[in-house]
Amino acid sequence: MKQIIQLIAIPVLIWAGFASCKPSDASKQRVIPSEIKLSKADLMDKIKGGWAGQTIGCTYGGPTEFRFNGTMIQDYVPIDWADGQINWYYKNAPGLYDDIYMDLTFVDVFDRLGLDAPVDSFAMAFAKAEYMLWHANQSARYNILQGIMPPESGHWLNNPHADDIDYQIESDYSGLMSPGMPNVAAAISDNIGHIMNYGDGWYGGVFVGAMYSLAFVSDDVEFVISEALKTIPEQSRFHQCINDILGWYRQYPDDWKRTWFEVERKWSEDVGCPDGVFVPFNIDAVINSAYIVIGLLYGEKDFYKTIDIATRCGQDSDCNPSSAGGILGAMLGYSQIPEFWMKNLQEVEDLDFAYTTISLNKTYQMSYDQALQLIERNGGKVGENDVTIACQSPAPVRYEKSFEGHYPVKRTGVHRPIIEAGTFTFEGTGVVFKGSVRSKDNQYVARAEMYIDGNPVETANLPTSYTTRRNELFWKYQLPKGEHTVTFKWLNPVPDASVYFEEALIYSDAPLKNQLTIQ
Repeated sequence: MKQIIQLIAIPVLIWAGFASCKPSDASKQRVIPSEIKLSKADLMDKIKGGWAGQTIGCTYGGPTEFRFNGTMIQDYVPIDWADGQINWYYKNAPGLYDDIYMDLTFVDVFDRLGLDAPVDSFAMAFAKAEYMLWHANQSARYNILQGIMPPESGHWLNNPHADDIDYQIESDYSGLMSPGMPNVAAAISDNIGHIMNYGDGWYGGVFVGAMYSLAFVSDDVEFVISEALKTIPEQSRFHQCINDILGWYRQYPDDWKRTWFEVERKWSEDVGCPDGVFVPFNIDAVINSAYIVIGLLYGEKDFYKTIDIATRCGQDSDCNPSSAGGILGAMLGYSQIPEFWMKNLQEVEDLDFAYTTISLNKTYQMSYDQALQLIERNGGKVGENDVTIACQSPAPVRYEKSFEGHYPVKRTGVHRPIIEAGTFTFEGTGVVFKGSVRSKDNQYVARAEMYIDGNPVETANLPTSYTTRRNELFWKYQLPKGEHTVTFKWLNPVPDASVYFEEALIYSDAPLKNQLTIQ
């Protein structure tokens, strides 16, 4: 999710000439079986494939992350894969793997406290972890540390990043521990995903978890995507976008770039994330899930082609190939991922991920043990050498929508410290103030108040520390439409500290329309 700019130069791989392996209509899977039987060795192979595929895909896309916003990465741009590349990131830029060590926070809680661990245990483990966070994750951490617990910690009224990608990139564990049981994965995600997300942001995690779960049941990529989409309510923006992609794929089966273009044309607007409105940057779950799906569909079950296309779609281009590679890895199995990729992975399988005491080899076993428990708990059987899974037909989760009736209409600079902020006037139904707290004392926490139209709205704690910071200084949605006046008060000013306002994002109850009239 964060930006990695290190580049490693080696020759580029070429897949453009690979033969198509699209299944014929006659060979495509149509229904989910009532049960499947897997050897324990095959179950472990698929679980390992999911974790291995994530790690490889994340590493492959790492150097491109958020360097191509609103534009695809053209074919002539090299994306390299050097010997020892994963090991290099483990040692020099381990924060790349936030996709994975975030998952491991939740895997570890299940391992320590069991399948019925309360959501507060996951929330506190996440909030008090030493790793840095961004966007919805960081907003949720702040909320939890301030006593706002899930699901309120992820709700859009408390979290301006509610629709961002965060839970989508850390939901892989839910599908890997729920083989063939997408509704179990969705139920797990209901609790944990609402720690940091809501609405489309939550749907991203539910959808990815369902695809992992169904990858144990079918090796038909289009079928897995279509069935997983049934977990998402049809009236949601998320469902409509992915459904469009399936249609464009059928219309343009050999042209992923045309489908990418159609996605950008129709679905690339972001209304929530204060960092992604009115700019090319887009960390919204909808658009980045779209890129996962494009990679899977046009990758034709070729591991390289899948992660390369998911990467070349741009934006969060380490997280998206990580998810696509993990889903395909679970479908193919660890043993079927080509040696070209595996020799790098196998160098690190005994090394702990940053901020954890958990290696990939330990992760494989933890997920496997949890999967056996869930198989038995949900009507399946675990034998001496094999398992029988009672498969589930996906059912939609409840409908949620973030930022209902809110449309961004203006982004304006403030560029003043709080002591000089004076009065800020705007016309609309909501406002978000971006900024930061600066102090030589990393433990300092500013306390400040926001008043709207003379009425106190909030007294906020604003930590200087980056790990406990508040992403935005203040925000307020659902105001009556009209002109509003905002003032602020700094309650505990100290020398060498400042509360600095950078920008204001203004919302109204209708989309902005071009007001320019040419005569």
